[in-house]
Amino acid sequence: MTIICPLCHTDLLREKTRWVCSNQHSFDVAKQGYVNLLPVQHKNSKSPGDTAEAVQARRDFLQAGYYQPLKDQLMNWFADLQPHTVVDIGCGEGFYTSGMLAIAEQVIGVDIAKTAVQIAAKRDPQATWFIASAAKLPIASHSIDVVSSFFSPLPREEMARVLKADGYVLVATPASGHLYEMRAALFEQVNPHQPEKFTEALAPEFKLIKQDVLTYPLMLEQAALRHLIAMTPYAWKAKAEKRQQLEQVNALTTHASFQIYLFQKQAKTIEP
Repeated sequence: MTIICPLCHTDLLREKTRWVCSNQHSFDVAKQGYVNLLPVQHKNSKSPGDTAEAVQARRDFLQAGYYQPLKDQLMNWFADLQPHTVVDIGCGEGFYTSGMLAIAEQVIGVDIAKTAVQIAAKRDPQATWFIASAAKLPIASHSIDVVSSFFSPLPREEMARVLKADGYVLVATPASGHLYEMRAALFEQVNPHQPEKFTEALAPEFKLIKQDVLTYPLMLEQAALRHLIAMTPYAWKAKAEKRQQLEQVNALTTHASFQIYLFQKQAKTIEP
């Protein structure tokens, strides 16, 4: 696996406290252990990615174990692939990425949210953590066994570029009825999620080879409910009064429902 410079795309080599390329572009290793490979010109805002509030809310919610059944199933699928190298796109604070460390030899977490990567790197220093864009991965072509994307973007061309010829993409995304009861309390109309759009978006470079839906009830006390709202787009999509009203509820039972996909990269057909 080779890390490449986001500025000139030559190889980056690790020194004690920095990564540096042959053109002397240098990127310091932060005290938490991560490296910022997101050039200013690749940023869409001053602080891209999830807000610090959303990151902390997600960390608290996930650490409480509410999505542990999903993590367990994803790691079972992941282990079956026996990967050597993996890149977790949109890794956040590393909840799912951390499970890969017991399976793969080289694990890279990539996210554009600085606060999230700081948390991940501090908790799991044995992985390699980058602040970087999924649309411009700082990784050499054809060097990765598995790319994972859990509730994150699926940059088809970039994934195809960094994956080996028979590499895999492991995806988790909301199934149609995910958090229905919570969404019904936040919105006048609840539109079902459409996970099938991902299979269309990844064709023809990737073939769907396995899929499953995982559904189970979530019994949320007020603090967990507030964390769940804050970590989702519903926090800013819902009307303020609707959010405030729901956050005052002592407890809510809703359902987690996840669509899991496993895709495999397809060999390109050469025209005669």
